[in-house]
Amino acid sequence: MSFNLATILRESAAAHPDKPLAHAGDRAVTYAQVDALSGRVATALRGLGLRPGDKVAVHLPNVPQFLLAYFGALKAGLVVVPLNPLLTATEIAYHLTDSDSRALITFELFTASAVDGAARAGGVATYVVSATGAPPPAGALPFDDLLAAQDTGLFHAGSAEDTAVLLYTSGTTGKPKGAELSHFQLYMNCTLAGSIFGARPDDVSVAVLPLFHVFGLSSVLNVAVRFGATLVLVPRFEPAAVLDAVEAHRCTLFLGVPTMFVALLHHPAEGRDLTSLRAALSGGASMPGEVIRAFEEKFPGVVVLEGYGLSETASTTTFNTSAQDRKVLSIGKPIWGVDTKVVDPDGTELPRGAAHVGEIVIRGHNVMKGYYKRPEDTAAALRDGWFHSGDLGYQDEDGYFFVVDRLKDLIIRGGYNVYPREVEEVLYEHPAVVEAAVIGKPDSRLGEEVIAYVTLEPGSTTTEQDLVEHCKQHLAAYKYPRGITFVDTLPKGPTGKILKRDLKP
Repeated sequence: MSFNLATILRESAAAHPDKPLAHAGDRAVTYAQVDALSGRVATALRGLGLRPGDKVAVHLPNVPQFLLAYFGALKAGLVVVPLNPLLTATEIAYHLTDSDSRALITFELFTASAVDGAARAGGVATYVVSATGAPPPAGALPFDDLLAAQDTGLFHAGSAEDTAVLLYTSGTTGKPKGAELSHFQLYMNCTLAGSIFGARPDDVSVAVLPLFHVFGLSSVLNVAVRFGATLVLVPRFEPAAVLDAVEAHRCTLFLGVPTMFVALLHHPAEGRDLTSLRAALSGGASMPGEVIRAFEEKFPGVVVLEGYGLSETASTTTFNTSAQDRKVLSIGKPIWGVDTKVVDPDGTELPRGAAHVGEIVIRGHNVMKGYYKRPEDTAAALRDGWFHSGDLGYQDEDGYFFVVDRLKDLIIRGGYNVYPREVEEVLYEHPAVVEAAVIGKPDSRLGEEVIAYVTLEPGSTTTEQDLVEHCKQHLAAYKYPRGITFVDTLPKGPTGKILKRDLKP
């Protein structure tokens, strides 16, 4: 079967060419403009000698040129390799080399690292998007060169199973690995995800999640284009910028990770008209139940729906479909066509119930083809037809799934399992706590000890002993933290996810 993911752009552009696809500051680009300009990019990239299946690295923040580069590469039959703009030159060189990328499209703020990394990778052709009009440095060319082609009609109709995007994992357990996602998988995921939460052509979505991340790429960008909706591009998460976007463009959808919800929850919103917002969708990490309740109280009329997915599953795997059907703290039920179960270390499916915690495994159309050039890693992750997520959880009697924690984050204290998320939930219930992260600290007697890092409300006089006593009231004796460190901020990744690996016990 022949198919190209860029069909979602072509069809929506044909349906409503003059509609804004994306707002960026005080500018807007229409569906027709993105369709035509991405067609020029496709022709120009093929003119460089690139052929279907070759890789193009897109090293951009949330700017309109990301859309042109993304859909242009897809139309040309090329594989898009989205890269975090904050990568160092060494990291860029690794990703370019590992992915066999033949071209790099970067942003002028990151040119020095990009050009250095491209040179280390053997001289990858580099194009620079300029926001100021400044010429690119030696070793790079202006992105506008890719817009000079006059032919806008190139559209490679390859196999639906061809790789469309090579998404690199975060590398928390070693070197980042490229998950191969096909045109069909990404199409199915955005179609199903959008259908589940009722995406509509009149939706206006805040695009503050990085588009280089699977959540932003699949659940924000692809969903919006698939359903003919509009994006408001916000290059960097700041609570005020998100609220400004909602108010100025009458946004209806906000998608984010829990730390973004926490920041918005604690940011003043008095006097703003945010009544256009109808739904807020969370993923990327477990959402504390107290945050969901407080967020919906602060923003009346907004329902918070939590889902679950990974780079290796093209984003959405499970979802809470509505306020009526959701379970707070649950990641919901599997989307159509996807099987999910909980297994023990031997791969045996566990019974339902909170007492039966095991690893969440997934099978379906959304599971990656494999890790690029890593057959051993692929075989380790895909066993007996199931993708092993590395997440611990359980399924309740009604079929809803709950993530307890990452398998690698599990704390074993004196032979007892302690799930950091459970302790974090209790900490979030204290009115002085803004954010919390719980990890295990090596202990000669018990194996590991439970400790926490916490940020407090400004001006709070809450003490470590106050929080320990609070936890003692709600947790078994072996679970409550034996040490609490107060910090101004917790380390976060590009999506705002708390990085526990950067906390030093």
